[in-house]
Amino acid sequence: MTVAQVASATPAKGRWIADWRPDDPAFWTGGGRRVARRNLVLSIAAEHLGFTMWTVWSIVAVKLGAYRFSTDQLFWIVSLPNLVGSALRFPYTFAPARFGGRNWTVVSALLLLVPAVLLAVAVSDPATPYWAFLVIAATAGLGGGNFASSMANITYFYPQDRQGAALGLNAAGGNIGVSSVQLVMPLVIGGLGLAAAGLFWVPFILAAAIGAYFLMDNLTAARAEPREMVKAAGRAQTWIMSVLYIGTFGSFIGYSTAFPLLIKSQFPERAALVSLAFLGPLVGSLIRPAGGWLSDRLGGAAVTFWNFAAMIVSVLLVWRGLAGHSFALFFVAYMLLIGTSGVGNGSTYRMIPAIFRAKAVAGLETGTPEHEEAARTARRDSAAAIGFISAIGAFGGFFINRGFGSSIAATGGAGAAIAAFAAFYAVCFAITWFCYLRTYGAATAPSLAAARV
Repeated sequence: MTVAQVASATPAKGRWIADWRPDDPAFWTGGGRRVARRNLVLSIAAEHLGFTMWTVWSIVAVKLGAYRFSTDQLFWIVSLPNLVGSALRFPYTFAPARFGGRNWTVVSALLLLVPAVLLAVAVSDPATPYWAFLVIAATAGLGGGNFASSMANITYFYPQDRQGAALGLNAAGGNIGVSSVQLVMPLVIGGLGLAAAGLFWVPFILAAAIGAYFLMDNLTAARAEPREMVKAAGRAQTWIMSVLYIGTFGSFIGYSTAFPLLIKSQFPERAALVSLAFLGPLVGSLIRPAGGWLSDRLGGAAVTFWNFAAMIVSVLLVWRGLAGHSFALFFVAYMLLIGTSGVGNGSTYRMIPAIFRAKAVAGLETGTPEHEEAARTARRDSAAAIGFISAIGAFGGFFINRGFGSSIAATGGAGAAIAAFAAFYAVCFAITWFCYLRTYGAATAPSLAAARV
């Protein structure tokens, strides 16, 4: 039976595909590619909406002036979705294998109705208490977990030599959701009112769920075990890369969601320019593939090393713009900061499989059965590690927003937070050199990412 015949027969069985062999060239060209592409498109749509709901409060918080919340309170509202979304990435990683990728995409998309509807309810009542805003904002974290399940699901659909491009498209399509919400929401809120910030997304969420139900597929071949992630958590490499991923992806999501509120609080006379905040996450999302491309040519560790140096310079320029109350310098530096976080996002993600493969095949002759078996084990181990690392790294979004909120509450400005961020990037810079570049120097092969520890 061809893959086309299998796919056409699946609707009566809940769209389950039992025979899936993407690494078989005949199977792939005989219909597998078409099925995989269809699932990728629907996955990107659902994940994109997940990111929009995850970060919608970054704009809504700026519009809550009538509630007279302090800047620190508003940063708490923006922070909580990041905290909850990061934690949900752990169970969401295993959901496609447990329930089916198509089934879970439908469920996870419909769950986005919860934060969308509750947001509209909260802002429609002038008497809504602060604690209710915190609880409702926390439900937006449901969108943050979608990334993990979406990436885990798409991994199974594509052959090894095409996973990089497919996962890159899937990730970028989701990340751009941050830019979408910051571009569209000011226009929607201005024309339809604050409640529309939630209700606007309802028809899109329903369309994504319906599309996934009728057009996506489940794979019986999908396998993911919690014990594999527990095993990955016991490796030093997993924790080292988690720290670096906090500095890259955590910075991307943190700076992106903090941008609108930071503009309003530090440059109140330029509050109208909050509408430009979408450019930050847009740049960070579009430039992410460049980090992977450079890593393929220069080595992930080398790109990450120098990128952290660029992030240190960028964050200090942001501080200079704030200290001198120069909006132009602040804006350009902030764009550079989010852009470098996007490059680092791509380079650190590229390092993970290279590290596990290099350590697994060290000392084994290429082409031998032992080498091939070690490479297969490395792919499985790195997949489990990526799930863990992506969850830990996302917590950076919470820390950055809380850093800004606490700094402004304590000192009236963001300088203390920026000093802490710069120090953290310096630590990441040193870790990258000590663990990945100290022995290998300027070697450029991606495999040099193998760690010393």
